[in-house]
Amino acid sequence: MNTTLDSNVYNNLSEWDIIFIRRVAARIHRSGLVTPAVFFLELTKPLALIGSHGMIFFGPIINAFINTEGYYKAAELFEEPANVELLIREIEKLEDDLTHA
Repeated sequence: MNTTLDSNVYNNLSEWDIIFIRRVAARIHRSGLVTPAVFFLELTKPLALIGSHGMIFFGPIINAFINTEGYYKAAELFEEPANVELLIREIEKLEDDLTHA
């Protein structure tokens, strides 16, 4: 595990941002789709900025039909590939905790 990346990422995020990322990781873990989610996130990590801008562009349409709490916060957070990596690590940590418990 790269502790330098972890400390830099955690230093740049607020406590609320870290809690938000952990909530997203927990929701993915509860869904049982850990492997496809990690695969998809790893695959699209280089495109994080484009995906984030796409989320912002389609935000008004999505929010018109679905109440999406934290939608724009997710778009802001996940435009950085380091934050996507942090999400992947949180998901894998939850999976490791489950398998070693």
